[in-house]
Amino acid sequence: MKMDLLIILMRTVLIYFLVFLALRLMGKREIGKLSVFDFVNSIMIAELAVLVIDDPDKNIWEGILPMAMLVAIQILLAFVTLKNESLRRRFDGPPSVIIDQGQIRDEEMRKQRYTLDDLLLQLRENKVPNPADVEFAILETTGKLTVVDKESMGKERSSQPKVNIRYEGLPLPLIMDGKVQDDNLQKIGQTRFWLKDQIRRRGVEDFKDVFLCTLDHKGELYIDLKDNSRSRK
Repeated sequence: MKMDLLIILMRTVLIYFLVFLALRLMGKREIGKLSVFDFVNSIMIAELAVLVIDDPDKNIWEGILPMAMLVAIQILLAFVTLKNESLRRRFDGPPSVIIDQGQIRDEEMRKQRYTLDDLLLQLRENKVPNPADVEFAILETTGKLTVVDKESMGKERSSQPKVNIRYEGLPLPLIMDGKVQDDNLQKIGQTRFWLKDQIRRRGVEDFKDVFLCTLDHKGELYIDLKDNSRSRK
């Protein structure tokens, strides 16, 4: 029993340094900007490491050799894709434009299985909490959202009539993917009838045509239509 414990401890130390060396060999990109391929490779190396540590009776080379093979594959593909852009895009995939010239591309979001909650969260992380201030937003292959706001592009937010409501806080979603957020309406003391009247004043007939509608602390409504609704106009 003590011998098995000693073997596990020694293997743990050895595998720790081997995994550390493997990640260093695969490059710093592995740590900060994992693509799908990088992520799968890292998981497989971690699983192999656990299998070798967990079973003292298993030959340690049964874990080290597959790990070395994965590192070699990653380094080889990194070198090949560095020289070949089309192959690189096949492995990593192209970036996805989520917001284009101030309009949210909901079809692209669905294709990437990227939700409005994800979008609003990453906008806040980019310190642009109001979608009305965004000119471009690009979902990179690493999952990071790159945001270019209208101010940096020298553009002003399109003027919309304000509503006579003030509140403190981040922009409040009132409609998300055609669904009214009744809890948020209650926070500002309003009803669906009020919201229906507000969107109709802006030329929108149905809640289902709205992909995102938010209200900011200045009383300005931001309305973005679904792609199919926008094409009908």
